[in-house]
Amino acid sequence: MKHVTTGDSGLPPDLTLAGTVVADDRLGWSRELCDEFEANAFNGRVGGCLRSETDHVRVWEIRLAPGERLPVHRHVLDYFWTAVTAGRSRQHTSDGTTRDVVYERGESRHFTFGSGEYLLHDLENTGATTLVFTTVEFKEGSNPPLPLQDQGADERS
Repeated sequence: MKHVTTGDSGLPPDLTLAGTVVADDRLGWSRELCDEFEANAFNGRVGGCLRSETDHVRVWEIRLAPGERLPVHRHVLDYFWTAVTAGRSRQHTSDGTTRDVVYERGESRHFTFGSGEYLLHDLENTGATTLVFTTVEFKEGSNPPLPLQDQGADERS
């Protein structure tokens, strides 16, 4: 397990983000992707399905079929993710970088955010199998939870 603390820029320092930088300065980004970063700058839906929420935590499931993508979203709460399945992804981050990431089953990463710090990114499954994560956000941190954009009823099972 790796514990991560964000830097002064609002983004976690490069050494703590998963994966390999394959492009920077938004190289190769479509106009639609750039527009999505602007439109979703405060999108607090950090997962595909909100499985549980209490006064203290939000538990999300992310399940992406090959080629499927989780839209741009903003992390402001301390959180961790665990890869339920092994796989690969591509992430675009608000600092203009594009990263390719390989996940091992059971791999976890922990993130801590100071006041005003955040991580704004998307996530696309570039592998050949379904990519599944559990993400847990802790609501009692340095930043208040962001409101969740309505994307229809969440499936809770």
